[in-house]
Amino acid sequence: MLDALWHTTLALAPWLLLGLVAAAALHVLVPRSVVRRRFTGPSGVLRAVALGVPLPLCSCSVIPAGIGLKRSGASDGAAMGFMISTPQTGVDSVLVSASLLGWPFALLKVAAALVTGVVGGLWIERVGGAAGSGAAVAEEPVAPRTWAGALDHALDILGTIWPWLAVGVGVSAAIEVFVPVDALAALSGAGGLWAALAALVVSLPLYVCATGSVPIAAALVGAGLPLGAALVFLMAGPATNLATIGAVYRTFGGRRLAVYLAVIVVGSVGFGLGFDAVLGSEIAAVAGHAEGPATWWELGSTFALLAAVAWLAAGDARRWWGRLATRSAAGQAVVLTVDGMTCGHCALKVETAARGVPGVAAVTASVDERRLVVKGAMDEDALRQAVEAAGFTIQR
Repeated sequence: MLDALWHTTLALAPWLLLGLVAAAALHVLVPRSVVRRRFTGPSGVLRAVALGVPLPLCSCSVIPAGIGLKRSGASDGAAMGFMISTPQTGVDSVLVSASLLGWPFALLKVAAALVTGVVGGLWIERVGGAAGSGAAVAEEPVAPRTWAGALDHALDILGTIWPWLAVGVGVSAAIEVFVPVDALAALSGAGGLWAALAALVVSLPLYVCATGSVPIAAALVGAGLPLGAALVFLMAGPATNLATIGAVYRTFGGRRLAVYLAVIVVGSVGFGLGFDAVLGSEIAAVAGHAEGPATWWELGSTFALLAAVAWLAAGDARRWWGRLATRSAAGQAVVLTVDGMTCGHCALKVETAARGVPGVAAVTASVDERRLVVKGAMDEDALRQAVEAAGFTIQR
């Protein structure tokens, strides 16, 4: 189990950090007015999907990139279309798919990513994508468009999703350890639909990248799994996992999460069964996939990610302890409404700024309530100035 946790984290870390870098670069280089103008409405959904399909971003790396797109002013529909289509494919995964499973399979994989991304994005637009995006953009912290601000922006995003990442890695490793690969192939005799549903059940919570999952799918096909079920695995696996599901729920809400999952589930099963019906299972696959030693960038990315998560987790623990201390601390209580807090990292910055004010005894910040509670014998004007100097706005 520990070995599976380590190898899953090795596979995830470089792509997640790549997504954070993409989100940070978007935050600095692309004006929010351009994102609002080009990535809103039905045409914005098409642009977002067209942008995302060739990018080599996997399910976890697309989380920060998609959230960054939304926070920069894109509509919910455009951001969701990007998050559905992007992890399913990429130039590298298309070439690997064509090599192992044939060009018809690879081209259908691209078409499936395009269709599901557009359908999901337009569906979100229809249920009110632009309004949801506007609310999120209004809450974005006021930060300078510098590379230092970009680092804060990336940490803000990671602070929002790190608990879901931890859960996702744990469940993915457990599935790898306790669910035999042959279990899916054994279902092929029960019919294409049952094999597709089995692939769906396993792949939905699992972290697999678009390229790394292709050899696994090829091995399953070589063991007897229908190609349609392999397509389900290659669509649903990279497109989502428990970490992505949690991040989508936190960022977009339950209604949009339901659309997101419905599009992936119906789309993957539909395309998988359609592929079997039209082309059958005649394409040969190359089975087997061997893991090589970890590269320097995988190790470096993993240690960087673990260090960042440990720092964010320590901050969340301090915030939890601060809530307890605030309840029991004596002295004057000052309650401020703070705009700009979007995640635990933001709350930690607010609390750190407040603790620097002389006379402060205990501090706690709530992201959901946009509230800062401070106890002690401090100057309230100095407290307000400290919080605003940290880049947040206090409602008067």
